[in-house]
Amino acid sequence: MMTSIVVALSLLGSGVQAGQAGRAEPLDWAPCPKDTSGMECADLRVPVDWSKPDGRRITLRLGRLKATGVSEGSALVAYGGPGGPGISITRSGNWWAGLRKRMDIVTWDTRGYGEQFGGLSTGLPCTWTRVPLPEFPRDDADFGRLSDTNRGYAEACRNKDPEFFANMSSADNARDMEAIRKALGSAGLNYYGASYAGFYGQDYARLFPSKVRTMVLDGTWNHATADWGAEMEKMARSNDEALGRFFDWCAAEGKCRDVRARWRGLVARADRTPIPAKRAGIAYDGRDLQAFALGAARDGETAWPELARDVRGALAGDASGFLPERGARYPDQSTGVTECLDWPRPANRAELDATIARLRRAAPDAGTANTLATGTLGCVGWPVPVTNPPAPLPKGLPPLLGAGAWGESDAVQRVVAQVPGSTVVRHEGPGHTLYVSNPCARGHIDRYLADRVLPAAGTTC
Repeated sequence: MMTSIVVALSLLGSGVQAGQAGRAEPLDWAPCPKDTSGMECADLRVPVDWSKPDGRRITLRLGRLKATGVSEGSALVAYGGPGGPGISITRSGNWWAGLRKRMDIVTWDTRGYGEQFGGLSTGLPCTWTRVPLPEFPRDDADFGRLSDTNRGYAEACRNKDPEFFANMSSADNARDMEAIRKALGSAGLNYYGASYAGFYGQDYARLFPSKVRTMVLDGTWNHATADWGAEMEKMARSNDEALGRFFDWCAAEGKCRDVRARWRGLVARADRTPIPAKRAGIAYDGRDLQAFALGAARDGETAWPELARDVRGALAGDASGFLPERGARYPDQSTGVTECLDWPRPANRAELDATIARLRRAAPDAGTANTLATGTLGCVGWPVPVTNPPAPLPKGLPPLLGAGAWGESDAVQRVVAQVPGSTVVRHEGPGHTLYVSNPCARGHIDRYLADRVLPAAGTTC
């Protein structure tokens, strides 16, 4: 579901690989194929199913950029998505130059996301697809049809390798991270997890709290809650705040009159009769318009004049301005092979209807758009149960560091607030994750990972 590629790290060291029978074998580092960045690669074998440690194994491909100075340890970099190929992304930029003065940068291509995603680890042998977000079911029969459709998508992948398909959760990635830590002989894990890779970090903290040295969560969602319904409400309110910033600007600039009331009227009208996008011969309902508008609102002031024009066009009866320049014509999502193992899903239409009503009350402008009430529609009828549901962090963790732009920093705050002494670096502006794009945040994160020095509470970048 999360579509942006992002960054994640974790402290490892040089060391040994755990063999299948408990032996310690050196990792066989060698130049990565076709590499021009100086990255070395090595393979690590891990169980497909971590509940069967002596069972069938898959290969994780690891990459390492050695420290340019005296190495004091290592940092593991994972990219969200899920499925971002760690090796190719890490060597595509020079973001880690500062941290590399003191630490090796280690990454890996996450399990299951193989050649189709540019990954070099063992891939799940199926094709990921992107499909428009389904409409909300109007009755029990609609809910049943949605379940059957989703099961059809899932079974096309699952039938290729049922065991692997069932072991693709963020917790499985967290256990892979622990195997990497052991293989490199490191006593503690430093982790920078951004976007979906932040789920891996939260799960690692739950599973291996005594092994965390430092942990950074950048621009991720909260998977560490005991009340998923309340968390979805908070996500919806954050979306409403994003639209509110646009509305306030639009009114102050004199570009929109009665903008909030007219927007709500437009959404209600589109829910009754979808607004045509005449240029493409399609039509958008209210949730579609909310999703597109949210994307533009989160992009900040540079995107707001065009959004104002798009809203005026839709009010006049043509929603063509909301058409994406390329890609899918509707808000869409990928096959949720990882997501459907991590996110609670509605068991029936009554539960879904209650959630929809709750979110619309919490966020009258944004509604359910871009929340996991819509994201989990693709998981209804999934042939594998949720194996990695959200749960609070345990006691005893060291202070964590969060980071994020508009809205994201609030979600991260709800995670790290569970750990005394933790802080969040905030950027009061648009963006998704801070490490790559924000030198101020990068400096705080590097200092924390290397020296365990946290920025002051309330730090903004």
